[in-house]
Amino acid sequence: MNDSSVIEIATQSIILATKLAGPILIVSLLIGLGIGMIQSATQIQEQTLAFVPKLAGIAIVIVLAGNWMLSQVIDFTHNLFDMVPNLIR
Repeated sequence: MNDSSVIEIATQSIILATKLAGPILIVSLLIGLGIGMIQSATQIQEQTLAFVPKLAGIAIVIVLAGNWMLSQVIDFTHNLFDMVPNLIR
């Protein structure tokens, strides 16, 4: 195992983490922005008001994209196990 293979695995894992976290973070950002705009328009400054819509939005994203996320993780894991013989040499 050399430095380039370690860097390649680290790069692939960072890209995978970004792809998996992206939809969840974008949805929570958009919901938070929407709730923030509503709060500023109505001058209701309750911090816990955005929690339930964000939680519901994240749950919907996980339900809709969970199968894709799981398949991405499984493919990455299979690729890692396929790389093991080459890394041992």
